[in-house]
Amino acid sequence: MNRFYLISSFIVISGLLSLYSCDSSKTKEENPATDYSKTENWLSLPVNGSKNVDVFYVYPTAWYKSDSLEPNFCAVDHPMMLNGSRNAFDKQATAFETAGNIYAPYYRQADAGYTLSLPTDERWAVIDSIPAKDVIAAFDYYINNYNNEKPFILVGHSQGAQVLLILLNKYMPHHPDVYARMVCAYVIGYPVTTGYMNANPFLKFAEGADDTGVIVSYNTQSPSVAPGANIVMANDIGLVINPINWKRDQTPATAEESLGSYMPVDDQGRFGFTPHFADARINSAKGVIECSSVDENAMYQISGAMGPGVYHSFDISFYYYNLRENAQLRADCFLEK
Repeated sequence: MNRFYLISSFIVISGLLSLYSCDSSKTKEENPATDYSKTENWLSLPVNGSKNVDVFYVYPTAWYKSDSLEPNFCAVDHPMMLNGSRNAFDKQATAFETAGNIYAPYYRQADAGYTLSLPTDERWAVIDSIPAKDVIAAFDYYINNYNNEKPFILVGHSQGAQVLLILLNKYMPHHPDVYARMVCAYVIGYPVTTGYMNANPFLKFAEGADDTGVIVSYNTQSPSVAPGANIVMANDIGLVINPINWKRDQTPATAEESLGSYMPVDDQGRFGFTPHFADARINSAKGVIECSSVDENAMYQISGAMGPGVYHSFDISFYYYNLRENAQLRADCFLEK
């Protein structure tokens, strides 16, 4: 496996972690949020936001500890994370570039191996420390300095998705005027549970293709993956919407119905349009999207860091062009209101 795919695998592990030169035991005063008035702390910062809608993107885990002596969190300018986050942006955020101006902060991440080894409640505590602190600070700076009261779309994958759940939970109740401008939150690659939604009754989960102010979420795996075997899901049951037919029931959507995937197209690791590749069917008992049309062994060879049949690395890539169309549709519907 070449270096591109190795980095890609770890990027995709994404859902859960943070800081290379900081210690999570430090006090709030000793470990302030990253300064987002500095342009170097932004992965993407449009020079002029010409579109009527913005996209705020939070990338998945792009850094991991190279040895056990490293801290569990990385610096905001760690070279591995800078490189990995750009790769993730190219394969994920670009799906939404036609719908809005993309703003994306760098943020201090937690190490995936460390976080995934913890019980679910402790995972939340880790992400709610340094990673969420940075992203909430970045979002607040974006709102006050760049947004200009435009509608916006939130997009996050894996660790980025969990951070967005914390942002929705902690920031939006105190800023109802901001929440009123949210077109949609694509919280992909981390389970959005019934418990989370019940604890945040002001939030709504998507019911179709064109509702707005809602959360869209799913996690992708093979039908062969047993309950509890997907390390991202652990024992959680996620709420799911099908990213091809935009239904909440178990109606299957064939690969032929898909608008296309964004997958490796050569042995150099370059990604490109791949037609009729991934199908999708909700498994309500597992709380996931099951994809049966792809070669499970081939996917494992490309990016198998999460285990056979776990398509975490491809949550967005499999349904890239359907997500692109859907983001534009929701943005148009919001603007029409």
